[in-house]
Amino acid sequence: MEQLSPATQVVHAGRPLKVPDAPLNTPITMASTYVGGGEFEYGRWTNPTWTAFEEALGTLEGGHALAYSSGQAATAVLLDLVSDSTVVCGQAYSGTIGQLADLQLRERLRSKLVDITDLDEVAAAVDDDDVALLWIESPTNPGMEVADLPALIKLAHDAGVRVVVDNTFATPLLQRPLELGADIVVHSVTKFLAGHSDVTMGAVVVSDEELFKVLKGRRDLLGAIPGPFEAWLALRGLRTLALRVERASANARELASRLREAGVEVRDPGFGAMLAIVMPTAEAGEWVERRVRLWTHATSLGGVESTLERRRRWVSESPDVPEGLLRLSVGIEDVEDLWADLDQAISAKGEEISDER
Repeated sequence: MEQLSPATQVVHAGRPLKVPDAPLNTPITMASTYVGGGEFEYGRWTNPTWTAFEEALGTLEGGHALAYSSGQAATAVLLDLVSDSTVVCGQAYSGTIGQLADLQLRERLRSKLVDITDLDEVAAAVDDDDVALLWIESPTNPGMEVADLPALIKLAHDAGVRVVVDNTFATPLLQRPLELGADIVVHSVTKFLAGHSDVTMGAVVVSDEELFKVLKGRRDLLGAIPGPFEAWLALRGLRTLALRVERASANARELASRLREAGVEVRDPGFGAMLAIVMPTAEAGEWVERRVRLWTHATSLGGVESTLERRRRWVSESPDVPEGLLRLSVGIEDVEDLWADLDQAISAKGEEISDER
């Protein structure tokens, strides 16, 4: 399906064969055990519902996909293959940083945090002989920094270092890291791919067939597998990804423009549905969380509904993240309604600050 646009691929990839009386959608196969002698054999190794989702995501990313029980499970399987040092963007997802900190505490591997926008700093970090992996987010979570993927991938490969790109925020509709030379792409399927805040699932996509076999073997062994129902929901959600990304991205750009006009500090990567705003204090950020009515204060993201969260409320968040930073996951609602709600919350806080003075 390479000749089709991604917006078409996302609708048609992973469908059953078009033969008379075939279902249009891949059915949910609720089975842990199969009759012996075929390709399935046992439910920890494969499931027809997973494979349909994996085919669709692999087509979109341009590689071979594996589904996992969560994004954190996918991350854990990847880090389990590393025995040396890892270079990671300093404002990566706190769950990724947490796994790295745990592995370092147990002397399993070492990690170096870098400013992913500083090519010289990254080049110096990956140049050490013990570095095996460069882990990139772009945009970063929650700082919304945009990395120069082609340049970073080249300097890592020149140093003999593999590259992982977390593509959760951008999705393969806006960014295809494997085409830029990355070795591995990882997703929290929970977020934009599934898109409806009702699935916990992860995925890894690679272009190298030998690496795929290694990762498949590790998944079989460790059992970090999704349920068939979750895979079915994720595939169902994937069908509307292009429409959701288009609408949410347009909303995000409009909101970013209006926020800047209102004098709010905005961190906008310029694509996708993620933004961050920086309120002057933690208390000001929490005020906005409490004051909004349409937006939902929630820790996850990527659903059809708009959510926001002050990230430093979590002790695991990077201290480099401003106390008043609110991460915004922009949904598909009418942008005028989203703006009215956000504006009244921010303006009310501004009026309170003025009254106090």
